[in-house]
Amino acid sequence: MNLQLPEEILKKIHSQGELAYPEEGAGLLLGEVIADEKCVHEILTLPNVREESARGNRYLISPEDYMNGEQQAALQGLEVLGVYHSHPDHPSQPSEFDRLWAWPSFSYLITNVTSGEAQESRSWRLTEDRSSFIEEPIKIIEKTT
Repeated sequence: MNLQLPEEILKKIHSQGELAYPEEGAGLLLGEVIADEKCVHEILTLPNVREESARGNRYLISPEDYMNGEQQAALQGLEVLGVYHSHPDHPSQPSEFDRLWAWPSFSYLITNVTSGEAQESRSWRLTEDRSSFIEEPIKIIEKTT
C-alpha cells in the first residue's frame, strides 16, 4: 500500500517538525483509503504530552487528543490513517520505542529534522506480527483532490 500525500501537507509536516525542534512534534494523518493507497487529505497537529525531559526523543499523543482527532476526521468523512512525527537529529526510521507503541494498520510518517531543518520523510507500517516495520512508498501529489 502507498501513502499518497499532497505536497502542501508534507510542507506543513516539515514546518511543524521544525517548530517543535529540538523536541519531537506529532500529529495525525487524516484521509481515506482508495484502492491500494492511503490518501491523506488533512493533518491534525497535536501537542507532545510526553514529560518535558523525554520530548527530545519521544512523543505521546494523549487519549483525549486522539479521540478528538477521530471525531474531527469523522465529521469530515475521513478516518485516521496514521501518525506523523519528527526525529530531531536522528534518521527518519522508526526506533524500537516506536515499534513497541505502533499499530499494524497505521502509517507512521517520520521526518528527520537536523539542526532545526526538516530533511527527509519516510513512511512505515508495522507488520501484523509486530516484529518489525516495512517501508511504505510515499507518492507526493501536487494538490489535494
